[in-house]
Amino acid sequence: MEEEIINRVANSKLITFNLEDYYPKGERVILDIKNWLFEDIVLREKDFREQVKNHDWQQYQDAYVAIQCSTDAIIPDWAYMLITLSLASIAKKTILGNLELLETSLYQDIISNLDVSEFQDKPIIIKGCSKKPVPVNAYLMITNKLKPVAKSIMFGEACSSVPLFKRK
Repeated sequence: MEEEIINRVANSKLITFNLEDYYPKGERVILDIKNWLFEDIVLREKDFREQVKNHDWQQYQDAYVAIQCSTDAIIPDWAYMLITLSLASIAKKTILGNLELLETSLYQDIISNLDVSEFQDKPIIIKGCSKKPVPVNAYLMITNKLKPVAKSIMFGEACSSVPLFKRK
């Protein structure tokens, strides 16, 4: 006589939390300002302001923008601020840094505004292995956010999870 196969994971109270579900839609763009500098290294205020004035800002419409300078130039803070002002009504978000910092900043906003009350006293598995570029910092942030409410926190998949926290 064959025994019926029972899916214990599906029947358990485990809740899978997938950070990928919160991934904000929209184009990510790096704005590298090195070509706006004299010989890619020196910022001349008049020339820089002219670059900012004449740049096609509409290409960043509804995009998430990471501003950076890929050379070792010393860029004054006001230069990044000037660019940010030009992007303010166009881009969804602007940060100084690379794409990973941009993703981290996006998740920081999302996780800080997340209502986690539905996870009160529940065992949670934070799903790993995503197809989207979820930064490692997002996993740390969601762990800190869930710890006060969750009964337990694990990482991975239900079939092979790593226990991280269990409330006593």
